[in-house]
Amino acid sequence: MKLDNKILIKAENLFFKYGIKSISMDDLSRELGISKKTLYQSVENKKDLVLQVFQNHAMQEMDAVTRIQKESGDAIDEMIEVVKYVIPTLRKITPTVLFDMQKYYREIWQMMEDHNNKEIYKFIEENIKKGIEQGVYREEVRPDIIAKLYVGKTMFLIDEEVFPLRDYNKENLFKEHMQYHIRGIATTKGLKLFAKHFKKLI
Repeated sequence: MKLDNKILIKAENLFFKYGIKSISMDDLSRELGISKKTLYQSVENKKDLVLQVFQNHAMQEMDAVTRIQKESGDAIDEMIEVVKYVIPTLRKITPTVLFDMQKYYREIWQMMEDHNNKEIYKFIEENIKKGIEQGVYREEVRPDIIAKLYVGKTMFLIDEEVFPLRDYNKENLFKEHMQYHIRGIATTKGLKLFAKHFKKLI
């Protein structure tokens, strides 16, 4: 049975702030003001809870991306708006969440990683094709290759061995990653648009 959205949001906030392992079902039921018995009427166990929380988070992200694709004025504006959407999550998520997911919920981590890679790839490929049509990305760019390169580099951003949090800020890493990507494929027209849109992130 799918959890109530209120429970999913509360669980996500607690996981993002304190990590997954440190939050027990007792902690969650107490924060929600409900009994653990009531909580278990909608969730089998903590693993099921973790799965539902991250599935819900992924669904909300994809809804936001779809909205941004419809509302953005051009392909570069689209990229900027997605970064604006992602940054608040980067600010509130603790590195412990990623560690806990990889160590204690490896199956869910792999499932979410595969899903995100697929969706990120699809979004970037579509964005590049749109940008080429609009004349803001170079026409000789291969959308399929660049999209795969983007996805690959994105995974480096959350690798603690490559970019340890004691030395790197995730928000700044994401901004640098996006700048590197766009400046590598933009036309002169695109670079002018990028300079204009990037002000939204400053």
